[in-house]
Amino acid sequence: MKIATAAYPLDVFDHWDQYVSKLTGWVKEAAGQGADLLVFPEYAAMELATLAGMNAAGDLEQSMHAVSERLPDADALHAKLATQFDVHILAGSAPSFHAPRPENGRPVNRARLFTPQGGIGVQDKQIMTRFEAEVWDVVPGNTLQIFDTTLGKIGVLICYDSEFPLLGRALSQADIIVVPSVTEAASGYWRVRIGAMARALENQCITVMSSIVGGADWNDALGSTIGAGGVFCPPDRGFPETGVLAVGELNVAGWTYAEVDLAQIAEVRADGVVLNRRDWDAQIGRDAAVTNTSLQ
Repeated sequence: MKIATAAYPLDVFDHWDQYVSKLTGWVKEAAGQGADLLVFPEYAAMELATLAGMNAAGDLEQSMHAVSERLPDADALHAKLATQFDVHILAGSAPSFHAPRPENGRPVNRARLFTPQGGIGVQDKQIMTRFEAEVWDVVPGNTLQIFDTTLGKIGVLICYDSEFPLLGRALSQADIIVVPSVTEAASGYWRVRIGAMARALENQCITVMSSIVGGADWNDALGSTIGAGGVFCPPDRGFPETGVLAVGELNVAGWTYAEVDLAQIAEVRADGVVLNRRDWDAQIGRDAAVTNTSLQ
C-alpha cells in the first residue's frame, strides 16, 4: 500500500464551501499519487472554529464548542471523500462534546477513521498534555481500539499517547499505528517522533506521524507549530537501517509518501534479526523494584 501523511496548515474560512474545497483538494492530491491511507494531524479540525467568527475562534472554550458543532458535517464530508476517492482517511482530530463522552460534559480529543466501504472508527486520546488538562480541560475518552480494515489492522495513538510504551503495547496486534500530532516546539516534535519510532521498534510495525505546520495566531493553543510528516518502521531485515521509511522537511506543508508492504512486517515479527514484540514478556519479573547497590 501507499501511505500519505500530512504536514497540514490551518486556514481561516468565511464559508463552509471553502473548507470543502480545501479538504477535497488535499484528498484528491494524495489519491492522485496512489495513496491508500491518508493521515491528517491532531487538532486539524480546529480551523472549523473560524466558521463561527474570529471572536469564537480566538476563545478556547468557544472554539471547542464551535468545532464540535461542525463535526457531523465534517464527518459526512470525510466519509464522502473516502468513498469517492477509494481511500482510507484518518481525519484531523477535534474536541468533541458528542456522545460517547464522560459524564462531566467536558470534551474529548477525538480522531475518526473513514473507510471507502463506509466504515467509521472513533478513537479518543488517552492521556492529556498539561495544556489540554490544565487549560482546555479536555478529558480522556474511549479505550484503545484496533480497526480491522482491508489495508490491515490499524491503531491510533494521538500525539502524547505515542510516548507511553504500555499504550503502544496494547496495540501490539496492529500492523500500522497512526500518530496524529501537533507540537509547538522542535522538542515537542522530536518527543512525538521518538515515541513513534520507539513504538515501531517495540511492536515491529509501521508508525505514521502527521503534524500541524505554520501559524494560527487567531488561537492561543495553536498559534505557532513545528512539525513534519513521517513514516517509520522497525530497523530490521527488509527495512531501512535508520527505521525511517520517509520523513518530510520541517514546517513545509504537504504530503509525505511511503510505500509499505505488510508482508515485511509479518516476516520480521516471525524471523527478524531481533524479536522485540515476541520478547516483550521477558521483561516481566525483571521489572520489579531494583536493588540499590552502593559502590562507595
